[in-house]
Amino acid sequence: MKPIIWSNFKLNLLDQRLLPIEVKYIECNSFMDVAECIKSMVVRGAPAIGIAAAYGVVLGAKEVYSNDKIKFEKNMQRVFETLASTRPTAVNLFWALSRMKDKFYSALQNDNENIITLLENEANEIFNEDLKLNKKIGEYGAKLLPNKCTVLTHCNAGALATAGWGTALGVIRSAIEMGKEIKVFADETRPLLQGARLTAFELMSDGIDVTLISDNMAGYVMKLCLIDAIIVGADRIAANGDTANKIGTYSLSVLAKTHSIPFYIAAPYSTFDLNIKSGAEIPIEERSHEEVRQIFNVRIAPENVKVFNPSFDVTPNENITAIITDRGVIYPPFEENIKIMR
Repeated sequence: MKPIIWSNFKLNLLDQRLLPIEVKYIECNSFMDVAECIKSMVVRGAPAIGIAAAYGVVLGAKEVYSNDKIKFEKNMQRVFETLASTRPTAVNLFWALSRMKDKFYSALQNDNENIITLLENEANEIFNEDLKLNKKIGEYGAKLLPNKCTVLTHCNAGALATAGWGTALGVIRSAIEMGKEIKVFADETRPLLQGARLTAFELMSDGIDVTLISDNMAGYVMKLCLIDAIIVGADRIAANGDTANKIGTYSLSVLAKTHSIPFYIAAPYSTFDLNIKSGAEIPIEERSHEEVRQIFNVRIAPENVKVFNPSFDVTPNENITAIITDRGVIYPPFEENIKIMR
């Protein structure tokens, strides 16, 4: 199942809010359509957000094109700003937009008449690169897992969150391709249930052994010695290795440390933000309070109860065993070794 389909200057995004109950694609014909889909989490997962934004730039360029270079540039500034404002934490969004912006200004300065085609080619390249990088992450990560093991994961860092293979789940897929016997425990991941709705659905579709648990069961499952490793994705990684990921990841890292279970981050190198020193500088998105008060539009809490709903938390580098990237596996001391991997 493809989360992102680009064809004939139309972007079709799998509406991940509806899975696994309904499989439906939303057609985006403008950059505003794409921005709304990113903001409302029709498309989610850091790599997939970046890819969708890149195609949003292509749609935007086609939409606001002008033979007047000054006017065209001004219009495109609005396109870039609109897409950049959708999700503040996932650095892949800004990485992809930076690439598209560089391509745009290079073509504009060189009076290239095929500017929209060049932007489309760049977006396609970002898509294809992500698939290749995910396969490399899987290749490196699979070697870290025993021939027979059970992996706990959180949220969805699989094919649905990327161009089609996955980061954390890509490691699991690659390990199985190598002939290893892998079972998975998936946290349900409140409040939007990405683990229950997406990861369980994705793994079952691939015939991979998966057991769903609620988030508050993770510690007990570790205590029962049912987990051999934990692998999660990432939305932004600071220069010192501190990592922002879906809310609940930090708690897992603390539990993993207590139970001496290896805790791995799997992410492409584009997820690193070397401009920030630590996780304290990572902006954390807070989402609608209704996401917590309701499930599928059914109220489960008092209507006016106060809610705190950060979408991400930050796992400190001392809780991380290793970071699996497309360039290799990074071990502590992270600050030094991330520089070497650059």
